[in-house]
Amino acid sequence: MSAEGTGPVPDRGSGVGSGAGSAAGSAAGPSPRTPDAATAQTVFVGGRAFIDGAPRPVAVAVHAGRIVAAAAETEVRPLIGPATDVVDLAGGLLVPGFVDAHNHAAFAGLQLTRCDMSGQDEADQYLKTVADYAAAHPDAPWILGGGWSMDSFPGGIPTRHQLDAVVPDRPVYLTVRDGHGAWVNTRALELAGLTKDTADPADGRIEREPDGTPIGMLQEGAMDLVPVPVATRADAVAGLLAAQHHLFTLGITGWQDAMIGDHPGNPDNYDVYRDAARSGELKARVVGALWWNRERGLEQIPDILQRRASGTVGRFGATTVKLMLDGIAENFTAAMLEPYLDRCGCATANRGLSFIDPDVLREAVRRLDADGFQLHFHALGDRAVRQALDVLEAARAANGANDQRHHLAHVQVVDPDDVPRFAALDAAANIQTLWAAHERQMDELTIPFLGAQRAAQQYPFGDLARAGARLVAGSDWNVSSPDPLLGMHVAVNRSRLGENPEPFYPEQALTLAQALTAYTEGSAWINHLDDRTGTIAVGKLADLAVLDRDPFAHPAEEIGATRVRRTYVEGELVFAADA
Repeated sequence: MSAEGTGPVPDRGSGVGSGAGSAAGSAAGPSPRTPDAATAQTVFVGGRAFIDGAPRPVAVAVHAGRIVAAAAETEVRPLIGPATDVVDLAGGLLVPGFVDAHNHAAFAGLQLTRCDMSGQDEADQYLKTVADYAAAHPDAPWILGGGWSMDSFPGGIPTRHQLDAVVPDRPVYLTVRDGHGAWVNTRALELAGLTKDTADPADGRIEREPDGTPIGMLQEGAMDLVPVPVATRADAVAGLLAAQHHLFTLGITGWQDAMIGDHPGNPDNYDVYRDAARSGELKARVVGALWWNRERGLEQIPDILQRRASGTVGRFGATTVKLMLDGIAENFTAAMLEPYLDRCGCATANRGLSFIDPDVLREAVRRLDADGFQLHFHALGDRAVRQALDVLEAARAANGANDQRHHLAHVQVVDPDDVPRFAALDAAANIQTLWAAHERQMDELTIPFLGAQRAAQQYPFGDLARAGARLVAGSDWNVSSPDPLLGMHVAVNRSRLGENPEPFYPEQALTLAQALTAYTEGSAWINHLDDRTGTIAVGKLADLAVLDRDPFAHPAEEIGATRVRRTYVEGELVFAADA
């Protein structure tokens, strides 16, 4: 079956918003033209464009950073002049620029410049990368980086001894791919003063050897116990720009950075973004989610208000607050309604962690909602999802309905009773589609400890769409690949390109049109940019990506093989694969 057979995406009632400035009907005749656009700067011909939830056989013209025509090619060709850049799609697809609704680009970019292990997946590969990096940086006082995966180690736990074997003399601090833990060597533990007598923090766990000595794996809040040196502002800005370039190669023209604040080893990326935006080097459109410090309480709200007030610079705006409600399933910190199982399938006493006091959370959400903030929840376990929906319901009862566009990210396990509440509360589901597949971390570290019934409630994208939830899509990069096309591949096939072909609860699959819309119109909507971008429509900003093929015309099993040829931000070519 070809991907074309999946059909167009429905309107908001079936999963995503319709957006502003629709180009409906544009394929049937000429589109309006701006008065000063006698000739266009760029014209796209020779393929189809994704318009109104389906690929349409139209040409698209761009002038002064905006789309000025989207119509039959014969109607658009008069806009071609001597200086017009005519881009032959060569049978490919023109799509709105992708918008990543949840990533950590500032942090991910800095990691690209450090000891980056994100391209490997085996323990010996990680150790070789660390050894090579240490040898290439003999004067570095710390070895910093990350990108390793828990499923590469027995039980998901690497040890200090492994790192000691390659770097015995300097502290090593390497964050796990999902950002919820750190692998450290003995020297780092010594500098932190961590011993068998060190108590676990309330929001984390020190993994230990049989006698209680830290083994070298720090979970969640325990990561902060190590005094990691902070990168310079200049290095952090360089990392952000490296991240921007990488995202441009994937057709991503905007994103929401889900953690604007301090992070071990990073300067405050609020200032990093403002520096890049002020200089004009930040070309993408970025919304920053201001970090809710769970070690503080309601007294931080005035600080958050102040950061929003001074946080709009260029194409960056800090208009959202990120509240991290729980952890992750793989280390048993995601908040669950029922206990995790042990290896024998018996219930334990562990239901995961809730990072914010329930009373503080309820009042914080009420006040932030009343102050006009968008709320971005990390809610991975079914108890965290329910908690987020409950506090949003309470805020709506107190403040009334609004257009803040709150969203719940990750939604890995959702109790069926809570699925219809997303639409009822106008709470968007911010989905990381790449995770909805069989792979080692899922099959070895998650499903056995959830049990069959609860495992089947994971990543219920299809149920959410059918229940009318608004879907927006993000990657959580650097946790996983930011490539939207790989994410769309999994959303449709419920398996990863070139990996285990067994579909992961295929009844929860999306159509290609639904997935593509979530990564464009849906995520532009969540960033309050749907009146300017996210769709191909006359008058919209020309944030566009050129795909090397039309995935609707190929089998669904090949979606992930699609690549981006060109990326434009406001009509400016910011990436060309053939350049």
